Amino acid sequence: MSEAQLGLLTATPIIVVFAGMLRAMGVLSTVATVSAILLSVGIATVLFTTQ
Repeated sequence: MSEAQLGLLTATPIIVVFAGMLRAMGVLSTVATVSAILLSVGIATVLFTTQ
């Protein structure tokens, strides 16, 4: 596993948790939270498989 893949495995859960926390605080709407989570997981998946 490369350093880039390790970084993706580290950063993606942080982004997901951060989006969830922002939703819990009322900063993000539900649609924005779901979009942020789906896009971050999708981008990480594409980048992980192409590394």
